[in-house]
Amino acid sequence: MNTFIYMVRHGDSPKEGNERTRGLTEKGETDARQLAAILKAEEVNVITSSPYTRSIQTVEKLAHQIGEEIIVFEDLKERVFTLEDERISDQKLLPLLEKSFVDFNYSFEGGESNAECQKRAIKVLKEILSVYKEQKIVIGTHGAVMTLMMAFYDNKYDLEFLHSTSKPDIYKMEFKDQTLLSVQRVLIKNSRN
Repeated sequence: MNTFIYMVRHGDSPKEGNERTRGLTEKGETDARQLAAILKAEEVNVITSSPYTRSIQTVEKLAHQIGEEIIVFEDLKERVFTLEDERISDQKLLPLLEKSFVDFNYSFEGGESNAECQKRAIKVLKEILSVYKEQKIVIGTHGAVMTLMMAFYDNKYDLEFLHSTSKPDIYKMEFKDQTLLSVQRVLIKNSRN
């Protein structure tokens, strides 16, 4: 059997607040319930997540339903855009992302580049693929870091792809050992933002 990774971009969260502790909105909570039903039907058996509250909350209903703990990996957190703990505004974020996808080493002072983020997250993904080989694993994640992990295997996962994702979103990645075989989007009804 191959290994399946379900990249789960977190549900809708408030536009302001602490980057690490922002939770889900009411819509995000509703979508998380639907997401749990979809992933339970996929028969996932391992749940991992970024340490950020919104990612954990997006997958915790599934964890309760299947009776599994959420394994948190610090290095699955979202790309660090600035030294600030507060969410960066879309007005500042969009030009930063555009520059970052042209120059993978570009970052704001105190932040990390796409290259740095990808390196730390891929290390965790490779560990997950090794430790949980031939299982179905959820990774509760974020838009930018998810895109960068997927781009490591196929450069078609770029800024345009990131902008096409929704909150929440699911991408089912099939691996043979450490080799990516396929990616399929798992549709969530009415999840587009």
